This record gives sequence, C-alpha cells and structure tokens, in this order.
Amino acid sequence: MTTLEERATRSASDVLSWSRSLVDPALRAAVSKLPASMRQIAGYHFGWLDQQGLATPGGEGKALRPALVMACAEAVGGHAEDALPAAVAVELVHNFSLVHDDVMDADITRRHRPTAWSVFGVNQAILSGDTLLALAFEAVGGNGPAVRTLSAAIRSLADGQSADLSFEQRSDVNLTEALLMAQRKTGALLSCSCVLGGLYGGGSAEQIAHLSDFGARLGVAFQVVDDLLGIWGDPRLTGKPVYSDLRNRKKTLPVVAALMSASPAAEELATLYHADHPLSRTDLVRAAELVDTAGGRQWCLTQIDEQMSAALRHLRDAGLTEQGATALDRLTQLATRRDF
Repeated sequence: MTTLEERATRSASDVLSWSRSLVDPALRAAVSKLPASMRQIAGYHFGWLDQQGLATPGGEGKALRPALVMACAEAVGGHAEDALPAAVAVELVHNFSLVHDDVMDADITRRHRPTAWSVFGVNQAILSGDTLLALAFEAVGGNGPAVRTLSAAIRSLADGQSADLSFEQRSDVNLTEALLMAQRKTGALLSCSCVLGGLYGGGSAEQIAHLSDFGARLGVAFQVVDDLLGIWGDPRLTGKPVYSDLRNRKKTLPVVAALMSASPAAEELATLYHADHPLSRTDLVRAAELVDTAGGRQWCLTQIDEQMSAALRHLRDAGLTEQGATALDRLTQLATRRDF
C-alpha cells in the first residue's frame, strides 16, 4: 500500500487507481448480497459480467466519487480506509442514478456496450437500480450524519434529474435554471462525497463546509464538461454515440447558452430543436455547428474556469494537509480537463 506522501507525487490517474484498489473489493462484496437476478444485472452494469453472467475484464467507470471520499478523509488528517463505507455508498448511489438515467433517456450505450435496460429490459433495470440504492444506505448504516448527508444528496439528485427531464418539453429554459439543475443533479453527490470524506476523516465543521462547497463547484464544472462531451465528445472516450444529447434534444448547458444568445444561429437552432421530426445526421451536425456559432461552447469553457477557480479557493481555505490538497487538486484537473 502506498503512503499518502507517495500518492502526493503521483498523477490523478494513479490516485484513482489507488482508490479503486481499495473500493472495488468492498463494492463487489456489497453487490454480492443482492438476489441472483439483481446481482447479474448490477454486475453487468458495473462491467464485471457479460450478458450471460460470465466474468469479464474492464468496463468500469472512473470512480471519481469514491476517490473524492477517500482523498478528503486523508486531507483532513484521517485515514482513507476508515472512509471506505462512505466511498462504497456514493459509488452505489452514482450507479443507481446511471441505471435509471439510461432508462429515462432511452440511451442504448454506456461504457462502450449496451446499457443494462437494453439488455435485461426496463423493469428489471429499474429494480436493479433500486437495490443499489438500498445497498448504499446499508453501507453507511449506523452513522446518522452520513445517512442524512447521503439522503439529502439523493433528494437533490432526483430533483435535478426531474428538472432535466422537464426541460425537454419546454422552450423557455434559461441559464439560471440550467445551472441550478446541474448543481442538484451532479453537484449534490460530489459535494456529498467530499462531506462524507471529511466526516469519516474527523474533519472540523469549517473544513467540512469548505469541502462541501468545493465538491458542489466541482460538480457543476463536471456537468458542464459532460454536456460538452454530449455534443463534441469522441465516442471512443465517452462510450456513447456522437451527438447523443442533441439527438435526444436535451436542454444541456451549451444548448441553453446558445438558445439564449438572441442570434440568428440561436433562431435556427431553436427551429431545428423543436421540429416535429427525428433529427437526421445532417441535422445533428448542423445543430452542433449552431451551438458553437451561437456561443454555447465558449460560454461553457468560461463557466468551467469560473467553477474550478471557486472550487480551488475552497481547497486553499480549508486548512487541509498538503498531500491531501494536492491529491484533490489533481482529481479536479482530471475531472474537468477531458477531451471535447
């Protein structure tokens, strides 16, 4: 096992690998408690099993949230291993949300292979997601503050997802609403991850408050990056089809910023977005061009920089260990400097 000092000299990818080496066995142990039918679907979603239930290598996500939990625990002077239950819990909640999101968005690809619902059916996927959520609370059971923190984050996440879905039916979504949706849908769970790390690491109330704000800001930046990837991301990196968000006519942040620009490009984009026919490949290419021309991409790049600057200020003000702050800074850079 590497020491904290050794980890401080390594890359963000190394920090993620270190976190995963601790979290993965505990996560698999948690999922192994599920009934066989749900265990197969969850194992498939996590990338551990193929469609027939046979073990398969690879396929996991980045596991950023558990890495934040464990890095925050160490950043306040605690031990990462003590925060393992919380790290498992946030990863279970995150994957519960992904399984359900794929159903709601009718996405057929995640992590370079068919989504769980497209393989096992909508109803079975929903039930599997529900069981992951139950396991998350079991993981932190007995720790009242952790349970309350996790519960509040899930309520916020659901509210954000509800807003995201409602935006698809509206033509008057503004940037204030879109940013609030990002704060709830993504920022809440990243903030929760940091708070739980601070709690399990024995951090002070002031440190935990700064970590909460750090995670919330990081979450918004992370969502902005995801929204850019939903239009311009390389499918080989994202694991999703190109233009997936445009095809679903989602009111993501770059789209809302573009639509609010009151430009000719915004008018043409609105006409395309609200057409009563499926968007062709030509339509999707043109829509991406219009979002860029109307300033949607540039607005997002500016927003990422602003959110990152605010997040890193909270890190500086939190009184963290030097090694812990460095690890969190590197995770921040990794989360927000993906290709799009």
